[in-house]
Amino acid sequence: MQLTQGSDDRATPLRELRVVEISNRIAGSYAGKLLTDAGAHVRKIEPPQGDWLRRYTATCSPVAHGATSPLYSYLNAGKRSMTFAPGSARFRAELAGAEVIIVTAGPAGAAELGIDPAQLLADAPRTIVVTISDFGWTGPHADRAASEFTLQAWAGSPGFRGDPAGPPIAIGGDLGEYMGGAFAAFAALAVRRRVENGGAGEHLDLSMLEALTLMQSSEWLHSQLLGVPPVSRTTEVPSIEPAKDGYVGITMVTGQQWLDFLAMVECPELEEIEQLRFQIGRWAYRDLIREHIRPWLAQRTVAEIVELGQLFRLPIAALGNGATIRATEYAVQRGVFLPNPAGFHQPRAPWLMSVCAPAPIGGTAAPGADNGEPAWCATETAESRAPRGRPLAGLRIVDLTAFWAGPAATHLLAAFGADVIKVESIQRPDGIRYSGGMRKDVDDWWEYGWVFHAMNTNKRSITLDLGSDEGRRLFTRLVAGADVVIENFSPRVMEQFGLTADVLLELNPKLVVARMPAFGLDGPWRERVGFAPTMEQLAGLAWVTGVADAPPVTPRGACDPLAGVHAAFAVLAALSFAERTGTGQQVELPMLETVLNATAIQAIEAEVFGKTLSRRGNRGHGGVLQNLYRCAGATATDDWIAVTVRDDEQWRALVEVMQRPAWCAEDLATFEGRRARADDIDARLQQWFAAQPLASTVERLAAAGVPAAPVVSPSLVTENPQLRARGFFEEMQHSSVGSALYPCPPFASLSGQDRWLLRPPPLLGEHNAEVLRERCGVTDEQLSALAASGVIGTRPKGL
Repeated sequence: MQLTQGSDDRATPLRELRVVEISNRIAGSYAGKLLTDAGAHVRKIEPPQGDWLRRYTATCSPVAHGATSPLYSYLNAGKRSMTFAPGSARFRAELAGAEVIIVTAGPAGAAELGIDPAQLLADAPRTIVVTISDFGWTGPHADRAASEFTLQAWAGSPGFRGDPAGPPIAIGGDLGEYMGGAFAAFAALAVRRRVENGGAGEHLDLSMLEALTLMQSSEWLHSQLLGVPPVSRTTEVPSIEPAKDGYVGITMVTGQQWLDFLAMVECPELEEIEQLRFQIGRWAYRDLIREHIRPWLAQRTVAEIVELGQLFRLPIAALGNGATIRATEYAVQRGVFLPNPAGFHQPRAPWLMSVCAPAPIGGTAAPGADNGEPAWCATETAESRAPRGRPLAGLRIVDLTAFWAGPAATHLLAAFGADVIKVESIQRPDGIRYSGGMRKDVDDWWEYGWVFHAMNTNKRSITLDLGSDEGRRLFTRLVAGADVVIENFSPRVMEQFGLTADVLLELNPKLVVARMPAFGLDGPWRERVGFAPTMEQLAGLAWVTGVADAPPVTPRGACDPLAGVHAAFAVLAALSFAERTGTGQQVELPMLETVLNATAIQAIEAEVFGKTLSRRGNRGHGGVLQNLYRCAGATATDDWIAVTVRDDEQWRALVEVMQRPAWCAEDLATFEGRRARADDIDARLQQWFAAQPLASTVERLAAAGVPAAPVVSPSLVTENPQLRARGFFEEMQHSSVGSALYPCPPFASLSGQDRWLLRPPPLLGEHNAEVLRERCGVTDEQLSALAASGVIGTRPKGL
């Protein structure tokens, strides 16, 4: 059996998967990069002058004529470059020979390229066509112009971030693009598994708006389940705070962490205020809290606070940026950054496997450098004989994950058809069930956690006390019949249970054991505690989020689902290898390294150009004209509009909407002219928008082709006509909370399927009897004994 050679003597997890990428945005290039890293052969078809990202830099540093930007080299290392004209015989031949086709275009753009997914599938039914577009191919907004920035506004992201005294705050960088790319790569592998089992291909219609909406914590469910008004803008308290020599990032997720933090900063007087045990209750007390903790922080250096935080097992971190990330002891000791042949260092692939290795980092091909390579043979055209079921039907997953990142991975796997058994315990249920707040008017208050609800649909729940001999015995019975085990504990937990990957693989040699530690299974930070905000602080994402003359702002957990989607992708890559070779393995997915892959441009441009990206409010990087502007009536309703102008055409359209004011002189007609006068333009736009009503102005700009969006509360995204038309929210009945709207994967429904979600989120231990009888042969008598001894149960212990 021929295997693709990895970066050392090991094979890559994927074997000669043929991919054609036609992309003019980061999302498509990143999807191709993830597949390249895993061993796929990717041919990128670009215009004769090359992808515009070849000339893009976030710091506006010039790229020499004929040279390639470092971001492009990072995203496209190892790919082939071809410049065949759309519609040409060779262009059609490349599509015919691909097993996976990735296209970043909506319906109109795809038609201009001569790409019709329906026709491609009619000609080759086992082809997988992934289209990535701003709003997806259907719905009332399908043809609208958008940007990462305006999509964030539609998705509710800036709408709950920032002090209400100032503007809403968008996440800096292009995090949504990397999220969309990871979703695309995952879905391609999911459908590929069906194809390899004799099934049909698919048109996977990915909506970037839906991908970005999944980066916020389903606040509409928060409002419904906890009976609270729509959320408004706040920041975490404490969050990024001034220390003696800089800023320190502090994250408090659980009530116990808050109490431990108060012990560390010597503020026992705050322990008596019950509301402060939940993040949601601290905003009203923000001045009091800061008054108490800031003198203690001001007397200590960042290093001292971080070190003390580790003794208290608290998620506390120094803030990273492009100039410092590569030099952290974590990155150095774990060898995270590797040389790119273009002359800089980049983060390695965000997964490590015990048997497989990523492909080596290849060179960057010049535009059309590989036009002379022969076309691939056309893919098999025979109709599938297998029924068109969910791509991951028959896959058995044992899910030990908790909070947001791990459940986000299994949420995606379950939606695509895997049978996911969520394992909790009555001694320690999934903490996200109640870490954000709780109902006091219901008996089963732990069943109302909104992030739990959003990320645990389609799963079955059992409880097992893995600290008991009987709990571990039953768990090993589950493992023996599973394909995947996934967990995101700190590394020591599975060791304490005696359930390390070696033990599990001895039970089941074909098993994929996915582990999602915050900082890796070894290295200097192995024992550190970290959540998504910690990673955002360390990896530079917080550094570029916020107002220039104010402290950085934590993006608020968006990197949890980012890590989850990457984990789901890596699981399928390892599973492909296991099903092909009979060999399972451990897959290590450190959350920090996932985030470093999404913030790579910061370290890369700091190394290449000597410039460090920082905060610019909502102005963005790369010289693009964008900001949030108050609209008329904002004093009462806080109405803000998000606007992006990327090119000359969009600028001309904006000028026409504004009825050609005199200040829009000829020197603003070019990108460089606008960049030179960006501050003046921004001030003029502030004045103009202040006199415009929000809703009608969004529509006028949209009709003119200018990306624009209202800044909405994330609690109200269920009212978005595009999301509703696409079926992104599906209604289900839950036995405790009643009817609720749940989020789906960011794709249109698959062929032959009318919905993604088949089960509501499970009650604690709801499926104990069903699963333990089915998978472990447990009798009714044994179930009663297990419940009596606390090995299983349906109510948290002590309640």
